[in-house]
Amino acid sequence: MFQDKVRAMVYGAFSISFIILLTYVFSIQTVFIHITFGFLPLAMYGAWFGPWRAGLVGALANFLGTAVLGLGVFFPGFMLSDFLTGWIYGFFFHNKPPMGWKNTWLPFLLVAVFVHLGLNTLWLTLFYDKAASAIFMGRLVKNILCYPLEISLFLLVYRPAAAWRLQKS
Repeated sequence: MFQDKVRAMVYGAFSISFIILLTYVFSIQTVFIHITFGFLPLAMYGAWFGPWRAGLVGALANFLGTAVLGLGVFFPGFMLSDFLTGWIYGFFFHNKPPMGWKNTWLPFLLVAVFVHLGLNTLWLTLFYDKAASAIFMGRLVKNILCYPLEISLFLLVYRPAAAWRLQKS
């Protein structure tokens, strides 16, 4: 029991560091559009440790990446979005066998529609005091293009990692 908690904390720390690197350092950013691979360690952590821990890792990565490191602007709404993203990935992927497209399309769609296009567009309109219509179309195109790429990348990484993890158990 204690070993599982320590393992979750250590993996969480590594995941947070990878999320920060892939979200804030190795990403393509404009004011309203953010193309990043930070979803990958968060989805992997959610698959291994469940929704609540993944939500916490997502929120902590957001806080540390923005407030502490100064690599962005801290806004509590984005921290909530990152918590919900981790929670969704953990809810759908935790303790599941290696998956295919039929098991992964829904969680990535929920994150794209409700978190990225819904909540994050709301946070951007509140933060920048701009009309949602001015922000939404570019974000919609980005999410449509990135949706199949994110699923493919997740499956490319998750399948061998899940097989490796089963061998280690």
